[in-house]
Amino acid sequence: MNVKFQNVTYKRKKFCLQNLSFTIREGFITALTGPNGAGKTALCHLLLDKNARYEGSILADDMEWRQNRIARMNRIGFVSDEQRFFMELTAMENVRLLHCLYDEFSEDKFQESMEKMQLSVHTYLRDMSRGEYIKYQLAFAMSHKTRLYLLDEASAGMDPVFKKDFFRMLHELLMADEQCSVLFSTHIQEDIRKHMDYVIHLEQGRVLSECEAGEFNAGTAFENQADRRNFNTETAFEKQADADKERTAVHGQS
Repeated sequence: MNVKFQNVTYKRKKFCLQNLSFTIREGFITALTGPNGAGKTALCHLLLDKNARYEGSILADDMEWRQNRIARMNRIGFVSDEQRFFMELTAMENVRLLHCLYDEFSEDKFQESMEKMQLSVHTYLRDMSRGEYIKYQLAFAMSHKTRLYLLDEASAGMDPVFKKDFFRMLHELLMADEQCSVLFSTHIQEDIRKHMDYVIHLEQGRVLSECEAGEFNAGTAFENQADRRNFNTETAFEKQADADKERTAVHGQS
């Protein structure tokens, strides 16, 4: 699934994504990076919310995102720390309860994926480690013909061996089905360098840059961020000083 944002603005609670333009490319892993509060999770929720209201245009394979949105939700897989499943049930109990929400769901595919990940379908979700829960969600997403994978900080805290297997599975998934695309929210620069194809850098709800992963310079991006903070602070002090001068002049005249 190719997803193209064109001048998209979206307000969620007190946060606003502003004038976003970028592309999530089919067959590739696109990193979504930026400091905490940049809008990475808000962007994922925009794509997940079937009732989301936004300005601008989002195209999925050249079709407007608003069209046939419920059917498109069937082709999105979300992987994160969020407890969006029934944690008191086993992996398989969740599947048998939730599979009816998808027009195409394969229990055989789910069990096959869980076996590859060395996870038991009889494990309660509450008893899974963070890494196991992330893998479970990936197996679930792979079982309903997902075309857009949204992974929110999925690799955070993974041990190196676990992480290597996880990214191997992602790359195998893309090789097996080139119609898939992955948007991977992360702040881990090594993961970007080793495993991502493209990078979208967000800051304060805006796209700061979009480039190939090999061209992304995290140091420069965050230096620019610091420069802007300093500039904004200096500007604030200058405005305050000017206001103080005006007040002094008024009092002097009086």
